[in-house]
Amino acid sequence: MRDKQFGFRPRHRTSLQLACLFERITRNSGEKRLTGAVFLDVAKAFGTVWIDGLLYKLTLLNFPSYIADTISSYLQGRTFEASFQTATLSRRGMRAGVTQGGLLSPVLFGMYVDMSSPSHHVEFALYADDTAIIATSRKPTLLVSYLES
Repeated sequence: MRDKQFGFRPRHRTSLQLACLFERITRNSGEKRLTGAVFLDVAKAFGTVWIDGLLYKLTLLNFPSYIADTISSYLQGRTFEASFQTATLSRRGMRAGVTQGGLLSPVLFGMYVDMSSPSHHVEFALYADDTAIIATSRKPTLLVSYLES
């Protein structure tokens, strides 16, 4: 799991991540640099993970087959059913998603989205499926360009 991923790791609380962001803004201000950020909250993100695509990424990342097979068995063949009062829908297969709250889910989601920093001016702050994209520049036009890229 990335060092910038907070919320699922020891000594990586949200408040620490906010303190790091505050420190960065303060330091940049002292150096006459601008700081801009875009905050993303991807609704239902864990439920939209394309399972076959994620398993393919595991092969691209050269995961040992026994780990890929274990993750595959964890993700594939899951079912759900819904009920309301006395009515129950038939059981259906799940074609996408990693379980929200599952131990492996944050790691699998992180591998699936694979957000790489486009330049040394841009940094990510991650918390589960929430992401902050933070950029620094002396010029407002460059700052916007960094955030857009």
